[in-house]
Amino acid sequence: MAASHMLFCFWVLLLFMNNAAGETRHYKFNVEYHNVTRLCHTRTVLTVNRKFPGPRLVAREGDRVIVKVVNHIANNVTIHWHGVRQLTTGWSDGPSYITQCPIQTNQSYIYNFTITGQRGTLWWHAHISWLRVSIYGPIIILPKRNESYPFAKPDKEVTIMFGEWFNSDPEAIISQALQTGAGPNVSDAFTINGYPGPLYNCSSKDTYKLKVKPGKTYLLRLINAALNDELFFSIANHTVTVVEGDAVYTKPFVTDKLVITPGQTTNVLLKTKPEFPNANFLMAARPYFTGQGTFDNSTTVGILEYEHPSHHNHKSSKNLTIIQPVLPPINATGFVANFTGKFRSLGNAKYPANVPKTVDKKFFFTVGLGTNPCPKNTTCQGPNNSSKFAASVNNVSFQLPTIAILQAHYFGQNGVYTTDFPTQPLIPFNYTGTPPNNTNVMNGTRSVVLPFNTSVELVMQDTSILGAESHPLHLHGYNFFIVGQGFGNYDPNKDPLKFNLVDPMERNTAGVPAGGWIAIRFFADNPGGWFMHCHLDVHTSWGLRMAWIVLDGPGPNQKLQPPPSDLPQC
Repeated sequence: MAASHMLFCFWVLLLFMNNAAGETRHYKFNVEYHNVTRLCHTRTVLTVNRKFPGPRLVAREGDRVIVKVVNHIANNVTIHWHGVRQLTTGWSDGPSYITQCPIQTNQSYIYNFTITGQRGTLWWHAHISWLRVSIYGPIIILPKRNESYPFAKPDKEVTIMFGEWFNSDPEAIISQALQTGAGPNVSDAFTINGYPGPLYNCSSKDTYKLKVKPGKTYLLRLINAALNDELFFSIANHTVTVVEGDAVYTKPFVTDKLVITPGQTTNVLLKTKPEFPNANFLMAARPYFTGQGTFDNSTTVGILEYEHPSHHNHKSSKNLTIIQPVLPPINATGFVANFTGKFRSLGNAKYPANVPKTVDKKFFFTVGLGTNPCPKNTTCQGPNNSSKFAASVNNVSFQLPTIAILQAHYFGQNGVYTTDFPTQPLIPFNYTGTPPNNTNVMNGTRSVVLPFNTSVELVMQDTSILGAESHPLHLHGYNFFIVGQGFGNYDPNKDPLKFNLVDPMERNTAGVPAGGWIAIRFFADNPGGWFMHCHLDVHTSWGLRMAWIVLDGPGPNQKLQPPPSDLPQC
């Protein structure tokens, strides 16, 4: 009896260990050409597995994920697993020339990482030049087995990815813009799950339809994969309950419209109407924009379609009333501030908000636009037709190196980057007032070095140079806590008194308010080289990016793992 009892206990322990350790999930991503037609334009699009948007990656919290990426196109490529912490596995993070050299034509690379302490919606995308415009897809991290959501289980889960469509080759667009110094041509449409919808010419058949049943609850996983635009989103005559942002559970709140920056995800619960409503409801997304340049001022819509209970003798859906949502004005900065201010971490025993209460190092970064002088004997099409558009952090426009920063850091190669990134603006000015006469930026590959587990406070301040604009900043390898935000110039004496250190929202991407500032805190507990950049790709291309180097800690699990044998070479 005792032997069989011991055997039973052994099996239970084995089952528990298997459960705790998670599974290993294997994926193969073939980066391939694929012809796609939208708005009557057929274009050869760069895709993963000939899918646009790309395939979904599904895993559970605690799982190990192994993705073999094979490059079948002429462009160099990398894939970034946006929001995945990559604890000690920085080699799998993906930004080109930061954590790896790109995967060249006919080469492959295996991304190998474990999803630790995260569950919810994230996404993956190409991380070189503008290739992510079509190389992107969702990451769905389910809770551990026998774990539930901190809200009632939905009847169904649906992923909704917002994107941008260009009739011409986006790589040619950004290449030309960087050459001339002008702002790049804008997209021709926004998309919902790859479809622009009926408000665009030659597009009525390319409309995403979400078919729902009355009296049910749907979990919508919203992801903004657009290249250069923050988006408002609303479903006509319906409210949703926000329950998660960037794979972090939130205190639930109800809204009829929301804003989502590129890089961000938002999970919402949609409760459908109890009876068949005799109408179809448009789901619409259009940009939030406060800058001075041109932008794609158009609207993508999908259709929320109720299933009729009888399926017989009722009006066909074509004859049903179509109800349209009301979206905020294009530049509704007040709405955006109010909406983002509603996000709060659960901050309970199971899902604590481990925000640093004290700070070892404080940083103050200006983020915004600027200029580079026109090279001699050339004409430029940037500001005043005499300069080139640039963008910077603390007036440093970041130049990508030709060897990956993480390789240089790990192998001690000198001359690839410097460690003298300014901790505050070198020349203070009235950041949100009249801009200075000299708007030229400095250019360099500069980084900040942090000892392991440093508690960091970073205030990011928008500037009015070439127009105050919202900048969604994404930090690789980390989540951070948003402890404060406001308009105007940050006041280091008064503003910290209002910081939320109890239940601040934890995210990986957050908008620096137009004409304002945001304060974030995090523990530098993940060794490696980590990119931080604006998730509007035009601004990234112009140099609104920088790198953090986090040193190894003393413990065995606090050190950057050695590079894999198949790490691509430059």
